[in-house]
Amino acid sequence: MTGERLSKAAVADRALRLADGEGPEAVTVRRLAKELGVTPMALYWHFKNKDELLLGMVDHALSGVRADQTAGDSWPKRLRAVVDAVAGVLRAHPSLPVLLHAVDKTRTESFNRATNDTLALLSDAGFTVEEGYWVASYLLNGCIGMVSGQPGCPPGMPAEQEPEWRRQKRLQLEAMPADRYPMMIELAASYRDEPDLDRYYAFYTDLLVAGVEAMAAAKR
Repeated sequence: MTGERLSKAAVADRALRLADGEGPEAVTVRRLAKELGVTPMALYWHFKNKDELLLGMVDHALSGVRADQTAGDSWPKRLRAVVDAVAGVLRAHPSLPVLLHAVDKTRTESFNRATNDTLALLSDAGFTVEEGYWVASYLLNGCIGMVSGQPGCPPGMPAEQEPEWRRQKRLQLEAMPADRYPMMIELAASYRDEPDLDRYYAFYTDLLVAGVEAMAAAKR
């Protein structure tokens, strides 16, 4: 397989999967070439160095995040759609938060397009461009926190071990001094069953967007 036939998207996608499985530090040109069954020179056809490869990974991951205006949809509804899209990408690619901090995001087409569209959306809500950028940054960091704080077992834990992990977590909380931590003890009951992730993500998204809506209402 040659560099011309191996698409840029295919290289970035494979690199993302490698980073998601083993961490971004596992991504090297030599390792990636071996995974794809090509020579390292074939990859240099698309990415001249490791920095360009990392940028390509971020660009590929964010390629589906859009904030296009849809006729008839209110700005809060469109903003929720953006938050859902970003959270979905972060859930699919656990390596992405590290990558976002490792590269200059503004050097990627996908990030700039999504940010520009979101700024236009927030302008409809009454924010200045500068304020809109602050809001967009708040939402991005909120999405990262949403995904990293997802309730349930630690990432990578085998499914058969999850019930015991929850039981131990519940017992740990229930053993706390009742006179000092009554609410923490009450929280222990939430570990009896598997977390409702759909409810969690819907609640967290409402929380993020509600703050933006409140600020917009105050400006008006």
